Amino acid sequence: MNAVEIEEAISKLAEQPFDAEEFPYLFLQAFGNKETTLKRLRKGESNKSDLGGVLQTNNIHIAVAAPGTVTRTLAALKASPATTRAKAKFVLATDGDAFEAEDLVSGETVACAYADFPDHFGFFLPLAGITTVKQVRDSSFDIRATSRLNRLYVELLKDNPEWGTAERRPDMNHFMARLIFCFFAEDTDIFAKPLLFTSTVEQMSAKDSSNTHEVIGTLFRAMNMKHAERAAANIPRWADQFPLCERWLVFRHHGRAALQSDRALLPSPHRRPRLEKDQPGHLRLDDSGRGR
Repeated sequence: MNAVEIEEAISKLAEQPFDAEEFPYLFLQAFGNKETTLKRLRKGESNKSDLGGVLQTNNIHIAVAAPGTVTRTLAALKASPATTRAKAKFVLATDGDAFEAEDLVSGETVACAYADFPDHFGFFLPLAGITTVKQVRDSSFDIRATSRLNRLYVELLKDNPEWGTAERRPDMNHFMARLIFCFFAEDTDIFAKPLLFTSTVEQMSAKDSSNTHEVIGTLFRAMNMKHAERAAANIPRWADQFPLCERWLVFRHHGRAALQSDRALLPSPHRRPRLEKDQPGHLRLDDSGRGR
């Protein structure tokens, strides 16, 4: 498994209800351990934990702690003779609420809420045989962002297979580039307020997201227009707060404007798209390059 695949697996694990008995095995599975390896650990053939946890030789000693005892359990894992004998590189303790781990080689630690542990998945990449340096581990957020954009791209193509063809792929890629720029601009103060693009789309979209294509299209059109021209073009006030970004957003394909209207390359309502928080949703792109 590569780092992106591991991030996806570990994120899915964190989203599931916490299962104290299964967590150690699911955690190891997310880092590419095969079912035969997990079966041997379950049977105790290769699991030599002396604390009722799961100990994988040369890798990690995991224990599920009683509520509120995560720090104490982690200390017990570190002091465990079995941890030393097995030459474990990591110790990990969690109660499904708190999450703590330590790299016994470098001394680096992780302490966070259980739901946030995927943000630190780079810390554990050596479990999958992926050698890291601190700069790579610190890029975990970038890898997660890449993974989620990839999932969005895949979800869009599921509802719009024609946009994956050689003819339409440049249009699809440009639409994704626009989105990536907007997310980047939110995080680098190019936009006037934090999360301006995301919050505007969320606030101005109908509950069923049936007009989301129009909202995003209006924002793209505003950012492709000087402020002095917007009143005549009937740009609404909620879109007027976005800056001119024409160098990023203007695009021509085969000598013609591929984005010819405020709805071009945007979700159209004929499949009642849904946009749910933290999920890609199901968006339908217009077949003609123009929104309907």
